[in-house]
Amino acid sequence: MVHNKIHLASPHMSDEGYEMQYIREAFDTNWIAPLGNNVNEFENELAAMVNSKSAAALTSGTAAIHLALKATGVADGDIVLCSSLTFSASANPIIYQNAIPVFIDSDIETWNLSPFALEKAIKKYIRMGKKPKAVLIVHLYGLTADMDKVIEICQRYNITLIEDAAESLGALYKGKHTGTLGNYGIFSFNGNKIITTSGGGMLVSNYEENIEKAKFWATQSRDQARHYQHSELGFNYRMSNIVAGIGRGQLKVLDQRIKRKREIFEFYRREIGYFDGVEMMPVNDWNDPNYWLSCITLNGKVRPLDVIIALEKENIESRPVWKPMHMQPFFAGYDYIGEGVDEKIFDDGVCLPSDTKMSDSDLERIVGVIKRLWERR
Repeated sequence: MVHNKIHLASPHMSDEGYEMQYIREAFDTNWIAPLGNNVNEFENELAAMVNSKSAAALTSGTAAIHLALKATGVADGDIVLCSSLTFSASANPIIYQNAIPVFIDSDIETWNLSPFALEKAIKKYIRMGKKPKAVLIVHLYGLTADMDKVIEICQRYNITLIEDAAESLGALYKGKHTGTLGNYGIFSFNGNKIITTSGGGMLVSNYEENIEKAKFWATQSRDQARHYQHSELGFNYRMSNIVAGIGRGQLKVLDQRIKRKREIFEFYRREIGYFDGVEMMPVNDWNDPNYWLSCITLNGKVRPLDVIIALEKENIESRPVWKPMHMQPFFAGYDYIGEGVDEKIFDDGVCLPSDTKMSDSDLERIVGVIKRLWERR
C-alpha cells in the first residue's frame, strides 16, 4: 500500500482565500507587472507587523541579503563574518560583492552563531589589519541567536549587523521580531517557508534612505530622466504585484501557521523526545521561535540516516540539518573560526516533517515509523 506523501514543508494557502482577493484585484486593475498597490502595501504591512520603519519587497531573500551587503558598503576584498551552519543562499551574496566570507561556528545552546567564536574572529582580523565590514547572522530553523551578546560585540567594534531571518519570520527575541534587531533584516517567502509567495523576499531596516536606495538598485538603477539612463549598476530584483498579493494574503494567517508549527514541535517532543539519544532543538527562555522546522539530534544507536531512510520508505519527507558552509566544496578554501560544534549538529541532526497541512493522523504515522526504529534496537 502506497500512502499519501507527507512533505517536509510545503506551501499552505489560506482557507479563507485571502491571497486570491489580492490577486483578483491586481488582475481587475491590470497591475500584473512588477510594482503596484500590492507591492506597496505588502511592504507597509510587513514593516508594521515587525515594527520596522521601512521595507523593500524583492524577488528573493538572497536578493535581500545582496542589497543589504551593498547598502553596507561591502566591496572587493572586504571581510564578512557569516554563520557557517546555514543554507548557501546566506553566503553566496558575499561572493557577488567580491568580498571574502569567514565562517563562524555555532553555539550548542542555540544552534546559531557563537558570540565567543564571533569575537575571536573579529580580533583575529583586526590584528591582520582587515577589520570585518559586516556580520551576517542566521536565525536557524526559526530559533533566535543569543542576540544581546552579538549586538554588544558588533556595536563595540562598530561592525554592521545583518540578520538572515529567512527561516524565522514571526519569531521573537525578548519580544522583538527577528530581522529588526540588527542594522538590516531579510525575510524569505520561498515555497517551503512559514508563509510563501511562491518565491520572494523582503529587506527591512530603520535606515529609510538606504531602503529607498535598495529599491533603486533593484529596479535596474534607472535614473530620474525622460530617457533610459543608468549611472549605477542595477539589478532586476523587484517583486511583482501578483506575488506581493499572495504575500498580503499569507500575512493574515502567519499567526495560525506559527501556532500549528508549535503544535507539531510539541507533538514530537511529547512522543519521541524522551527516547534514548534524542534531543530536541534548543528553545531558550528568551526565545519565542516560529518552529519553522522541528529538528532533533540523535546521539545513540539510531542515526539520522536511519530515520530519513525509514521515513522515505513510507513516502514521508525529512532531511539532514544544513551542511555547514565551511564543509562545502565551493567554500572550503575560506577561513573558519570555531571548534566544530556546527559539524556535530550536522552529523547528528535531522529535520522532521513540519508541514502545517499535516493532520494529527499524519503525525501519528510519522512517529510510528520512528518508534519502530527504537523497538528494533
